[in-house]
Amino acid sequence: MLESLDVTQVYRRCDIASFDFEITSELESLDLLSGHERARDALSFGTAMRSDGFNLFVLGTPGHDRESLVGRFLAEQAQRGPTPGDWCYRYNFDDPTVPLALSLPAGMGRALREDLDALIEELRSAIPAVFESEEYQNRLHELKQAMSERQRDAVEDVRREAREHGILLLSTPNGFTFAPADGDKMMAPEAFEKLPAEERERIEHKVEELQRQLTQAIRQMPRLAKQLRQRANDLNAEMLESAIGSPLDELKERYADQEGVITHLDAIREAILFNADSFIDENADIPAEAVFSRFQVNQLVDNAEAEGAPVIHQDLPTHQHLVGRIEHHVQNGTLLTDFLLIRPGALHRANGGYLVLDVRGVLTQPGAWETLKRVLRAGEIRTESLEQAYGLISTVTLEPQPIPLDIKIVLLGDRLLYYLLCEHDPEFLELFKVQADLEDELDRDPEHEAFYARMVATLARTAALRPLDREGVAAVVERASRLADDQRKLTARHRDLHDLLLEADHWAGQEDARVVGRAHVERAVAQQLWRAGRLRERSHELFTRGTLMVATEGRVVGQVNGLSVIQLGESAFGQPSRITATARPGEGRVVDIEREARTGGRIHAKAVMILSRYLASRYAALEPLSLSASLAFEQSYGGVEGDSASVAEACALVSAIAGVGLDQAFAVTGSIDQHGRVQAVGGVNEKIEGFFDVCRSRGALSGQAVILPRTNVEHLMLKGEVREAIEQGQFRVFAISRVDEALSLLTGLPIGEADAQGHFPEDSLEARMAERLSQFRESVKQARQAERGLADGETEEEDEDDAS
Repeated sequence: MLESLDVTQVYRRCDIASFDFEITSELESLDLLSGHERARDALSFGTAMRSDGFNLFVLGTPGHDRESLVGRFLAEQAQRGPTPGDWCYRYNFDDPTVPLALSLPAGMGRALREDLDALIEELRSAIPAVFESEEYQNRLHELKQAMSERQRDAVEDVRREAREHGILLLSTPNGFTFAPADGDKMMAPEAFEKLPAEERERIEHKVEELQRQLTQAIRQMPRLAKQLRQRANDLNAEMLESAIGSPLDELKERYADQEGVITHLDAIREAILFNADSFIDENADIPAEAVFSRFQVNQLVDNAEAEGAPVIHQDLPTHQHLVGRIEHHVQNGTLLTDFLLIRPGALHRANGGYLVLDVRGVLTQPGAWETLKRVLRAGEIRTESLEQAYGLISTVTLEPQPIPLDIKIVLLGDRLLYYLLCEHDPEFLELFKVQADLEDELDRDPEHEAFYARMVATLARTAALRPLDREGVAAVVERASRLADDQRKLTARHRDLHDLLLEADHWAGQEDARVVGRAHVERAVAQQLWRAGRLRERSHELFTRGTLMVATEGRVVGQVNGLSVIQLGESAFGQPSRITATARPGEGRVVDIEREARTGGRIHAKAVMILSRYLASRYAALEPLSLSASLAFEQSYGGVEGDSASVAEACALVSAIAGVGLDQAFAVTGSIDQHGRVQAVGGVNEKIEGFFDVCRSRGALSGQAVILPRTNVEHLMLKGEVREAIEQGQFRVFAISRVDEALSLLTGLPIGEADAQGHFPEDSLEARMAERLSQFRESVKQARQAERGLADGETEEEDEDDAS
């Protein structure tokens, strides 16, 4: 007979004798990526590889606290990297719709912005002062007076010649006119008519000649006015140069090695000279302030205080948050923008360093994934709206000059998303060639337990928590094994441990304890289970009240307790399921009612098929299996999936065929193959504890037990109440390797081995199976003979009718 497992087999305690400390504050901190050597090597390679496409994808569950782990590593790498420069946008005087990018060494962007602001302030006072100066006014007056004299002299020359010929040049509201002179006055028309014809003709011819001379003189006046404006402009330029020359030359000397700044300063000089009227005429088309605003720079990235490369975490990776945006303001009901309203994105801030993104966030934001790929392919950041990128708008807006991109993108995501992207996005592996796969579990041995103690110390120190004593660390290690569902493993999910330490520290604080001990850790675990236990308790209450029918004592033919696990979020609990089977003579078919009703999944259907083949090969190897059987999960309404009930189903079928009752104090879990070997299943801790809770809720325990695969023994980390019941003999756990062992436990009968003649001992289960199957075959045989006899009889009657 099989022996039940003892307490040491269902729970592996941590030996505190191997710890060389009293409290964790004595231990040195360690890098939390220790233990994730594969991921660390991948991160080191990916960050060092500067070729295109070698961006990183960090694979792991959210429980790994991926952002914190990767963030610490990147921060260390970034400190050793060069500090990237500043990026600004400046006004494009040739094409204002295309602002120009300006690259500067780190810190120079801020200095340039301040210098240009100071230049503008200086020019605001210096330029008006120049044009208000007495020197300027006198020189401008002299220019205007000289031009006026030249215009007046041209007219006076005509007037003088006209006077010499007895003709007056008169000014009228409509211009100039000529008239015969009578002394100093205009000759009356009547007097002109009395003149001799020759005299009148002479005067008329002379007037025509004078008119031509006057017209020529008047035509020279616009040219003289143009000359005046040119000379005035030259004067303005000369005066402006005196005002702006010194400060601009000083800036050009300061930024002599920055070609882009020199180009911008030259453009400022030309803009001031070109828009001189803006500083003179208060009603100029372009106000002086509008001209001054073009001299500024819009600083997108300021790395003046940065040390090393930037590490940027973007928690909302929308299109605009990645590549930046162009803002607008409303003026007289019209949306306006300029280069000063360009805002940076995460790619700008991380340029020259690392940008960390959650891949789920990128994939769920409209257009963000395509934008990220487009930027990486192009190697430049193009700031544009999503509507512009997809050509959905045609309004005039800015198109800033693209900024060259030098960056490492680090995506954080689940393994499922990684492999889905590999399969469905052909560009993915071209852009993200390095995968950093975090470990889910660490080996549990004395060396790693000591390592785990340092990790616990690091987490506690980082979160400013109380130190843990040796028993407290041992409790954390044991809980880590339970979270890994393996006595030989420890969970590597830092977030779960971090939360456990926070809660344990809270309960230690409630007791004013100076250190966190085992009691505090165990209380934290108990409280976690309590908070998530409402649905578990309601489910188990259905068994206690008999709403869900499960027997935990007595014997029943064709009925066995199976075990299942219900997963709700991060909480999981087990509960028993009543599995029944029926058997009668038939054509060798096992009906899976769950499959027929379409409530069973494909894996469960496969398990039933394997089970039926096992029965056929085991009990009818040389002759047909004359059996019609059925299997069902009673009171199952949510569907059945998985193969962990196939051992229980096999036992129920054998019981139904042999007519032997099964002990209902047992619950069974495990999967079988076609040869009757029992295979490991998942969730064994939850299954055992679920059956234990249901049995205990019905009253005192009386030796109830769970049968599980032997290969699952090393996965057992049962809770304290179950271990206590096992130690007192009130609850048992059996490990099996073959279905025969489960049948022996459930039926209380020996399996039995055949003798030389193929006969089994009379009191064995095999003997009863052989007898019952023989009866089934005989029944089927008789039924077939009866059918053939009936068919033959019908044929003879038909022949007699035909003969008559």
